[in-house]
Amino acid sequence: MSGHLPTTSVTADYAQRVSDDLSANRSEQERVRAELARLQDELVRLEESEQVLTKMQEVLGGTAKRVAKQSMGRKTAAAPAPRRSGGKTAAGKSAAAPGRRTPKKAASPKKAASPKKLGEPTWLELTTSYLAGQSEPKSAAEVAASLTEAHPERAVQVTVVRNTLEQGVAQGLLERSKQGRSVFYSLASAAPVPSAS
Repeated sequence: MSGHLPTTSVTADYAQRVSDDLSANRSEQERVRAELARLQDELVRLEESEQVLTKMQEVLGGTAKRVAKQSMGRKTAAAPAPRRSGGKTAAGKSAAAPGRRTPKKAASPKKAASPKKLGEPTWLELTTSYLAGQSEPKSAAEVAASLTEAHPERAVQVTVVRNTLEQGVAQGLLERSKQGRSVFYSLASAAPVPSAS
């Protein structure tokens, strides 16, 4: 009889370990699925931003075909998979190409703001003016949604707004704060508010 007790105890231990491992595995699957969905959303935003920037480039200089050929050459070059996705899927590899172009796009809001109509406020003026009237920090998506509502005549894109907010942070006009994975922006305490007519 006493010979059965250790076997039962060992079996129960293994069963508990398997149960714990299974639970951890399922949690990890959920985390990876959420990360994959976020990366796919980011890729869609980057592709939309690329289309807008390409159209703007055609309007500004007509050099989009030459630049598109150059960027196609870069896309076919072997690119390292992004660290976040672990490089497991083809989707991870396709996300690497837009990720590499991001530094160029960071400078784009200035171009996007410069061919504005005479008298229209810049994106930086709009974002800082909006945040000046807020009592708590806002995400780039919240700022973009509010600007879309307030200025329906302008094509407001989250990517452009996010880049503009980062530009405001770099100039000391805005402050960035993180809550988990989310980033929020608010007016810097000593920042003057640009007039947004």
